[in-house]
Amino acid sequence: MIKRTLYFGNPAYLHKKDQQLKVTDPETQADKATIPLEDIAIMVLDHPQLTLTHALIADLIDRNVAMISCDAKHLPSGLMLPLDGNHVQTERFRIQIAASEPLLKNLWAQTVKAKIENQATMLNRAGMESKQLLALVPQIKTGDPENTEGRAAAVYWKLVYGGNGFTRDRYGIEPNAHLNYCYAILRAIVARALVSSGMLPTLGIHHRNKYNAYCLADDVMEPYRPFCDELVYTMFSSGKIETEEINRDQKAQLLSIATCDVLIDGKKSPLMVALSRTTNSLFECFEGSRRKIIYPKFCN
Repeated sequence: MIKRTLYFGNPAYLHKKDQQLKVTDPETQADKATIPLEDIAIMVLDHPQLTLTHALIADLIDRNVAMISCDAKHLPSGLMLPLDGNHVQTERFRIQIAASEPLLKNLWAQTVKAKIENQATMLNRAGMESKQLLALVPQIKTGDPENTEGRAAAVYWKLVYGGNGFTRDRYGIEPNAHLNYCYAILRAIVARALVSSGMLPTLGIHHRNKYNAYCLADDVMEPYRPFCDELVYTMFSSGKIETEEINRDQKAQLLSIATCDVLIDGKKSPLMVALSRTTNSLFECFEGSRRKIIYPKFCN
């Protein structure tokens, strides 16, 4: 069963009753919705007048639900995950921490290759030429010391939005804000899958910023980013994105990234489910039972 992504953008009292999430109007005390707790994977909290009981929070954490808190600008700013997401977590942490530098470099090269190939496919699906990107794939070396990923990104963004004066920048013109929002949701999904697979989202295979608590999530999400890119590009090219503001309908579309179909290990699967395959395969690489991470591709 595909678990649900819930968005709360109005005042509400959220509490637990009979293994259900109850949504109550704080003014009228009327029940607005009831959702089985077992059906929830992600909750986006986007209003200052949301109240959650501790009993609800504790149960959601126990069920490995990723809770995303948004700031005053309605952008994701915080993420709550369980401290123990796997019954053999200590052993898996030990194996992850002991991973050798050559292994980490090899895994990063695999990740860069998968990302660039998905970027090229995204271009093709949008009716654009991808030869420049694909020409970079054979240049990827273990650890990507020549930053092929960065060079590919420069080519990629120029091809996607080059005629619109666009530069990919966190605080740039539209649709940068929409990309940021979609990436933030994707990052939460990745972090949730990593915790469920018993790994530390903090300890990356390439990203190592000491101020970043989700380095491994930022590594693993790279080949998944083009799925966000296609979603945002489709919205932008159809005229649904005209300003930097993200309206409610646009948020609903961006949140759908969790359930978009991808091809993983030759089979069609929702992105959220595919990520569990990816993170489990990553751990198998750490423990030595597998040599390659299973990353997704676009469906035909």
